[in-house]
Amino acid sequence: MKKLVLFLSLFIVSIGFSQIHDPVKWDTSVEKISETEYDLIINASIEKNWHLYSQNVPEDGPIPTSFSFETTKDFEIIGKTSEEEGHTVNDPVFEMKIKYFENKATFKQRIKTLSKIAFSIKGTVEFMVCDDANCLPPTDIDLTFAIPVSNGINFSANPVDVNESADQVAEITETAKVVEAKSPKSKDKSLLKIFLIAFFSGFAALLTPCVFPMIPMTVSFFTKQSKSRAAGIRNAIIYGASIVIIYVVLGLLVSAIFGADALNALSTNVWFNIIFFLLLVIFAISFLGAFEIVLPSSWGTKVDAQADRGGIIGIFFMALALAIVSFSCTGPIVGTLLVEAAAGGNQIGPIIGMLGFSLALAIPFALFAAFPGWLHSLPKSGGWLNTVKVVLGFLELALAFKFLSNADLVLQLHWLEREVFLAIWIAIFGVLALYLFGKIQLPHDSPSSHISVGRLSLGLLSLTFTIYMIPGLWGAPLNLISAFPPAQHYSESPYGVGFVKTGSFSENSHSEIPEGAHLMPPHNIVAFNDYDKGLAYAKQVNKPIMLDFTGHACVNCRKMEQNVWVKDEILPILKNDVVLISLYVDDKRPLPAGEEIESKLRPGKKLKYIGQKWSEFQTIKYGANAQPFYVLINTNEEKLNEPVAYTPDVTEYHNWLKTGISNFK
Repeated sequence: MKKLVLFLSLFIVSIGFSQIHDPVKWDTSVEKISETEYDLIINASIEKNWHLYSQNVPEDGPIPTSFSFETTKDFEIIGKTSEEEGHTVNDPVFEMKIKYFENKATFKQRIKTLSKIAFSIKGTVEFMVCDDANCLPPTDIDLTFAIPVSNGINFSANPVDVNESADQVAEITETAKVVEAKSPKSKDKSLLKIFLIAFFSGFAALLTPCVFPMIPMTVSFFTKQSKSRAAGIRNAIIYGASIVIIYVVLGLLVSAIFGADALNALSTNVWFNIIFFLLLVIFAISFLGAFEIVLPSSWGTKVDAQADRGGIIGIFFMALALAIVSFSCTGPIVGTLLVEAAAGGNQIGPIIGMLGFSLALAIPFALFAAFPGWLHSLPKSGGWLNTVKVVLGFLELALAFKFLSNADLVLQLHWLEREVFLAIWIAIFGVLALYLFGKIQLPHDSPSSHISVGRLSLGLLSLTFTIYMIPGLWGAPLNLISAFPPAQHYSESPYGVGFVKTGSFSENSHSEIPEGAHLMPPHNIVAFNDYDKGLAYAKQVNKPIMLDFTGHACVNCRKMEQNVWVKDEILPILKNDVVLISLYVDDKRPLPAGEEIESKLRPGKKLKYIGQKWSEFQTIKYGANAQPFYVLINTNEEKLNEPVAYTPDVTEYHNWLKTGISNFK
């Protein structure tokens, strides 16, 4: 009878509230490997637009998917639970790569049987899921596997029906670090980004001293070889296509040698990031003029000999000669692109990168070869080519420290915290501005009595960027470069360099912080993490309460805090007009001894963590289990208006706040 009442109550809740999410279905089966070994197979079916996190996520990231099995004398576990390949993306909030699964996921656990008769194995899976706008609290689901110890290959166990109990409703977790959920469309955008960066890098390589002067030489070659205009255009097209083929083959080799798994590992592997850092520093020093990275001269001699053969083969070797001769300038750019594309974790990233780079390099050569008269419109070679090369060197140096920062974040060494990273970038771009203004000269620079308009414009842009970064030392968010420096919490002081925290908690008050409250950096908002203490304080000061159902690993929660709460029309309200109670549904701290409570949604089970308590409270009280989720209530715990979820529109969020507060008054 008790279960029937519970089922009916949950059914009514699910009808009355459309915000209860149950995006993952689990089922189990068993596969026989040998007479004594079996694979326990766990399949997850994931609804469209949701994703499930991997078992392996960086420390301080989201809660990973994890499996536990009740040990008995009937079997023993062999190795760790394996998982299939998923997607790895960069989380802009936590500055690390996170792996997750879409649509479906399969996990396998190898066991060795010790029993001669059939038996069953019981286990549990704990997991988190989220989509582009919502994240669900951690959930654990019971699993059962039937081991026949008899003939046969595949034996299906009864699938877990997560709807029969309220497991999924009770504790499905908030998202975490990656948290910019990547749908197929966003993957396409990622590849498009790689292509565009590579394309513009190709144009930058075209303007270097090793490549630009070769345009007239190439045109002269095709003018002499082509007997007619049509033949010249045909040869130019073959030449451009040959350049593309050479660089795309290079991208194919990188993808084939490393493979998808290795490319995914590049993003979070400490040693790979350190190697990339050193590699880019070497490239940068080369561009700045300390030395040149060149291929053996014998290679160029042999290729030139083949180019004299004429025909399609000769044209191809002419393109290969261009790649070899210009390597001292294009090599560092190509190397950087391959590093960046590979670190993105996408196996075809290096191929797309080389396609974009080679197209930008090939199109001008092919056009000028086809239409040699255009040569008269080209600017003459000069010192400006070396300036382009030096600018690229400074950019390579700045990018190098991003990889060193990745290694520091993974190891949590706090050697390259936000302030140090920004100080390095300020120094790099500040020196670049001085160079462009002619205040600093490098060995290969030509003497000049004046600077060009282009160089002056680029110098002003670099100086502006340098000045823009300086307030970041004092806690400015620097949204334009948010993907590069460490997050604001990974710093010497979350409030900024030189900030001295005082006891006041309001712009208009110098009272002490209430018991049980704390100041949220960097905006100094008073917040409670305990519902009862926050409610008691609200009654004391007679103010409405804003319940903030959030999570430590909730990306959209951080987006609201960093992009909406900070606005002039929102921040004063949160500081002065409401009592903020932030309840973290992914808080994995155990409930204090003696305060353990039985789950109302899962009879017979006790809530183990503080986060489970707040997650169940949100589900039962407000019929929602995703975060962020905001509720305005009065001191009698009655809703002042309808709750809202992720609301990036500042005006809409402001109107929601004002409506609820006016209803309180």
